[in-house]
Amino acid sequence: MPKSRVRKKADYTPPATTAVKISSGRGWVAPLMLAFFLIGLVWIVTYYVTSGDWPVGSWGNWNILVGFGFIAAGFGVSTQWK
Repeated sequence: MPKSRVRKKADYTPPATTAVKISSGRGWVAPLMLAFFLIGLVWIVTYYVTSGDWPVGSWGNWNILVGFGFIAAGFGVSTQWK
């Protein structure tokens, strides 16, 4: 019985693609996020260190909520980061 010929297939070469870098345009996210985190942290630490006299003495314990509000805003901004 005759032996069949082996087919020679050309190796697969993927089509040439050019790398296109697309800028997301979100360079503002990381600095703003860190700024909110730091403002919130400094706000809370300042409140505790000054025994409630600073940043706003008349707000009392609401200063803690304001500090955590800044930190929460930082987390909110972080959802936009790619």
